Amino acid sequence: MKRCAVFFAMVAVFSLGFGLQAQNKNEDPNTRSLEGVVSDGSAKPVQGAVVQLKDTKTLQIRSFYTQADGTYHFAGLSTNVDYEVKADHNGSESGSKNLSVYDSRKTAIINLKLK
Repeated sequence: MKRCAVFFAMVAVFSLGFGLQAQNKNEDPNTRSLEGVVSDGSAKPVQGAVVQLKDTKTLQIRSFYTQADGTYHFAGLSTNVDYEVKADHNGSESGSKNLSVYDSRKTAIINLKLK
């Protein structure tokens, strides 16, 4: 009885491992994501800041409101396009930062500080 339980536990673990590998193979190698935290001058996270992401090829702008912990996230970004990201909250702005085509991270992290 114990051998059956151990066998089924091992099968479950191996199945999960192969399932995770299959998910990684299904990811689009031509997309990436961008995330980060928006903070104020005293390094506290800012909720409700507007983060704007500009596609420098099409000039299209996407926006995201930061969460309670100051985080933002953009997914499905092309690896063949440069992006500019900046934040704004109650008249305070961060400087613009760039996500370059030469940045090979699958998930890029760019934190923004309001001035």
